[in-house]
Amino acid sequence: MTVASTQPVPGPPETGPPVSLRERKKLATRRLLRRAALELVAERGLHDVTVEDIAEAADVSPRTFFNYFASKEAVLFGGDPERAAELREGVVTEAPGKSALEALGAVLARDSEAMADELRSLGGDPAEWLRRMKVARTDPHVRAAHAAQMAMLERALAEGVAARIGADQETDPYPGILAAAAVSVVRACLTFWAGTGGATPLSQLIDRAFTALGDGLPENNDLRRITANVTADRKDTN
Repeated sequence: MTVASTQPVPGPPETGPPVSLRERKKLATRRLLRRAALELVAERGLHDVTVEDIAEAADVSPRTFFNYFASKEAVLFGGDPERAAELREGVVTEAPGKSALEALGAVLARDSEAMADELRSLGGDPAEWLRRMKVARTDPHVRAAHAAQMAMLERALAEGVAARIGADQETDPYPGILAAAAVSVVRACLTFWAGTGGATPLSQLIDRAFTALGDGLPENNDLRRITANVTADRKDTN
């Protein structure tokens, strides 16, 4: 059974300008390809899934696949070629007058919510799709592809911090250290969010995490209080 032969993948509610029929069809095809890739790789591992497999599951041709994604690794993680550049520019321009850490927190919270919205558009629970991606990353090929993508994003964030504060990365380690810390914070928040079934809004979780980071990660902080409520509620329902 192909993904395309099941129920159509719904998109998020339209809140912006009307989207043309052509653009809606392109978005639907993109979602089908991502959903097929995530399902197949979680089931078989990346090494045993080909572009042809993904295209067949989405009921499109391999040629159509390459109109949307450069590789099977790209479809697995979203594959937006503009994402790194947009993150870099966002860090440079976000919240003038605020610290680089505050700018990073705002940009990455927004980026994470956009990712969650894209996963919602695949149908079902976005936290469940993240759990499938975590399962897929047990495959060494997926893990390597994901690490390469995260390294690219981390470099873009470091460049954004350096440009924002006028630092030279050749002589100042701060931008790289801050970017590495920010990526780790988001990764940990996504893991927690997926593990709790999205019980806490992702943007709120990331916002509190960056606030705690800015305060030096004290043991008693708002992040731990909101997550403690989530885990307590889960125990009560079990």
